[in-house]
Amino acid sequence: MSKGFFRRWALATVVLTLAVIVLGAYVRLNHAGLGCPDWPGCYGHITWPNQQHEVDHAESIWPERPVEAPKAAKEMAHRYLVGILGPMIVVLAVLAWRRRREPNQPWLIPLLAVAVVIFQAVLGMWTVTWKLKPIVVTAHLLGGMSTFALLFWTWLRVRPWSPGVLRPVALRPWIILGLVLVGIQIALGGWVSTNYAALACPDFPTCQGSWWPTLDFNEAFVLWRGIGVDYEGGVLDGPARAAIHIVHRIGALLVSAYLLWLGWRLWRSGGRGWASMLVGLLLLQISLGIGNVIFGLPLPLATAHNGVAALLLGCLLALLAASRAERLPS
Repeated sequence: MSKGFFRRWALATVVLTLAVIVLGAYVRLNHAGLGCPDWPGCYGHITWPNQQHEVDHAESIWPERPVEAPKAAKEMAHRYLVGILGPMIVVLAVLAWRRRREPNQPWLIPLLAVAVVIFQAVLGMWTVTWKLKPIVVTAHLLGGMSTFALLFWTWLRVRPWSPGVLRPVALRPWIILGLVLVGIQIALGGWVSTNYAALACPDFPTCQGSWWPTLDFNEAFVLWRGIGVDYEGGVLDGPARAAIHIVHRIGALLVSAYLLWLGWRLWRSGGRGWASMLVGLLLLQISLGIGNVIFGLPLPLATAHNGVAALLLGCLLALLAASRAERLPS
């Protein structure tokens, strides 16, 4: 098995993971997260109820969850895609382990990706059985982003780097800090989404016509509220949702300022391509975030907001990989 094959397989897992992240966001934003009230099947089916007698039988078992075929189809499409991705990551880990004695071959990171995917499956089950509990759904989102990061890092470690590529070694600590800040902002964005707080502030740059409306921070960030609560549609009142939204906006302002500064440093050090990519993705993400507020969270913009967050994370990972003067096995 050649190094080229391993590199292509790693890239395929990265692309598929990004597709899973985007599709997962699409399912969540379509309010289809409980399109199937059980797991891993759907109303006891490998697919979902299609025939009338199947629908009648499903609704007799789950009377509180009438069958909505379009939502069930979206939820199962996401599960099928994950069902393909999981074995692909296992194969990648096996290939990495077999090549572990070769120079610069990462093997620990692919094994860690397998562990994350297994935990992701558990979170996926809890997402359904615990009825969209925000802490679980947010953790599921972060698990998807972590999987993407691990697989992308694996690919970055085995791809050939041109001798002319800028290696911003001096900026490495600042790139790592950027990764941390973007990770925190993604978590805040997940908390906004899973608590249905995206439209708590329907105007921009103000919120509910005020720079600082009535906010309830005590309720906004309660992580655990017990088992048995149905969180579909959210359970928080307006001030708590607005508090979550405002914190996400403040986070966006701080992270944007930092990444613009990092882009400026890259530009000055000769990395104009890196700077353009980083700032371009940042400006696109800002535009999508503002557009979601102004236009009332349209599905295409909201879904793209999740995908671009992953790309921004990937851009910083690529910068970190380029900053390594020597690629050491991980």
